[in-house]
Amino acid sequence: MKKFIIKDEEISIENFAAVVRKENCIIETANEVLAKINGSRKLLEDFVTNGRIIYGVNTSMGGFVNYLVPIEYASRLQQNLLHSVASNVGEYFDTQVVRAIMLARLLSLSKGVSAITLKNYEILQEMLNKQVYPCIPEKGSLGASGDLGPLAFIALVATGRWKAIYQGKIISGKEAMVAAGIDIMELSYKEGLALINGTSAMVGLAAENYMRAKALFDNYIVVSGLSFEGLATKIKPFAPEVHRYKKHTGQQYVAQRIVDVLNSSKLIVDEKETENMLREKFTNDSQGMDRQIEDAYSIRCTPQILGPVKESLDFIKRIITNEMNSSSDNPLIIPEYEEVFHNGHFHGQYISQIMDYLSICMTTISNLSDRRIDRFMDASNSNGLPAFLCHTTPGIRMGLMGGQFMSTSITAENRSLCVPLSTQTLTSTGDFQDIVSFGLVAARRAKEIIDNLSYIVSFELLCACHAVDLRGKEKLSYGTKILYEKVREVVPFSDEDFIITDYCEKLKELLFNDNLLEK
Repeated sequence: MKKFIIKDEEISIENFAAVVRKENCIIETANEVLAKINGSRKLLEDFVTNGRIIYGVNTSMGGFVNYLVPIEYASRLQQNLLHSVASNVGEYFDTQVVRAIMLARLLSLSKGVSAITLKNYEILQEMLNKQVYPCIPEKGSLGASGDLGPLAFIALVATGRWKAIYQGKIISGKEAMVAAGIDIMELSYKEGLALINGTSAMVGLAAENYMRAKALFDNYIVVSGLSFEGLATKIKPFAPEVHRYKKHTGQQYVAQRIVDVLNSSKLIVDEKETENMLREKFTNDSQGMDRQIEDAYSIRCTPQILGPVKESLDFIKRIITNEMNSSSDNPLIIPEYEEVFHNGHFHGQYISQIMDYLSICMTTISNLSDRRIDRFMDASNSNGLPAFLCHTTPGIRMGLMGGQFMSTSITAENRSLCVPLSTQTLTSTGDFQDIVSFGLVAARRAKEIIDNLSYIVSFELLCACHAVDLRGKEKLSYGTKILYEKVREVVPFSDEDFIITDYCEKLKELLFNDNLLEK
């Protein structure tokens, strides 16, 4: 994507991500959108002339909402607002997340109801195009009046303050703007508020989280197929005809995908063969067998476990798309109705809750992957594989025993992180912001869980490939063979014990590849 034009129409989450990930993509705004932005500003100017009392224009803000402020203090009030709320701390968001946040804010302002001046809207757009990335500390947003703190750091750089990353170096905001050849913003009434009052930081990060989670989920179905081959799994529980009797579309989707992935496999077990073998050994006495008619839940119930994740991801996508294509500002100056509307559009509960859902989804996959890893490690549960996949000199060698330390530890960590943030509200600002969303905190936490999950899955994938080598890689299905070969380009088969850390880091990146099954 070399150019993206902001139009008076919905942007998809996929196109949003494409613009964010393509730094040299030039962003432009259609004339009809510019006209709407200008119309909102003109209407606000008329209201000011007529002496209307409007929040953030001729009143103070937050806990000082009851203070009237003469319009001649407008610029000072807006700048003081930025300084006051720019209170975030911690490490800076990486530049890709900053791009997502800036683009999300631009889209919100493009709805033409925030009454920002056209000049300052275009400056924000130019900052993106010329890759001036404000340094935004990660921690400290309430997510109630939107992401006031994170967005304030963008506005501060735009007004020649704070710090920014430009051409790979951290320099002052003013230096970055001058070096990029961008005019410094001058703020009039409501403009500081328009730049910071909304959900754009949590939306930008949520969109990135969704795209990464969706890629990881899609690839995990293929990883599941490879694990099933490595564990000599029975195919019948995934048959589409049985899943027609459960009316969940996600479950049906996952079952069909597993069948498609494994359609040419010679490693998957036909349930009838197992039944015939057991029948031959059947006697009138109860007896234990080394094979059973059904596989464990972590295998057999995969459609029922991943199906809810699929449907949750679809819901999460819809909510992010809706929020991304909305105005999250307050107040709104709407030319269509020739009126100002004080409102609560800045509240981030939608994003906070779906990021909690996303955390639950990713932790669910963590639990599933952890259980499969344990089956690879345990000789009594792996249908004939050696303990810890140690096929030579066991006891002298440890096999893949140690990798489970990592995967089990991170699974426990994800479970501990999976506490809802959307219900953790605390009052602040003199009880004015008395119920808050913590949307950005929920998005940050979801990002951490996604990263953690990728390490767990990377080890399951490593185990699956090793098991397949022991059973016969030539028997792989066509789809899983592509994945197997890509893994073996990164992690060669070894008869010796080896350090898995660097390999897991490489496999982690592989798992976020949208085109994993392309040769």
